[in-house]
Amino acid sequence: MIALGCDHGGYELMQEVKAYLDSKGLEYKDFGCHSTEAVDYPVYARKVGNAVLDGSCDKGILICGTGIGISIAANKMPGIRAALCSDCFSAEATRLHNDANILAMGGRVVGPGLAVKIVETFLNTPFSGEERHQRRIRLIEEL
Repeated sequence: MIALGCDHGGYELMQEVKAYLDSKGLEYKDFGCHSTEAVDYPVYARKVGNAVLDGSCDKGILICGTGIGISIAANKMPGIRAALCSDCFSAEATRLHNDANILAMGGRVVGPGLAVKIVETFLNTPFSGEERHQRRIRLIEEL
């Protein structure tokens, strides 16, 4: 199960992400927002973060205008590792090395075709489990 959340700046790109997930038969929970009317992105970062932390969702996807604000908000939550990605290499590396549990993107930064590829990469890349990466994640959690 994938938790989805966006603000007004990410609404249109989120529709593309949902269409991709639907086409692949992947289940998700949509925590909003549900229009282009201005909203506060921290509200949606918290909803998605809570769903990942409580285990009702395995991973999350957050989108705001740039992806910056919503990723900062999500990363305030202990246990969340939200990675802002604008390319597939970063999406792959953050899963392999950081075991990121939330993907953040910018609706005004990433086009729909690339966004779908980033989502696909993020969702299909497992954590490497290497000791050095586990150690670094533990160090992050201790901050």
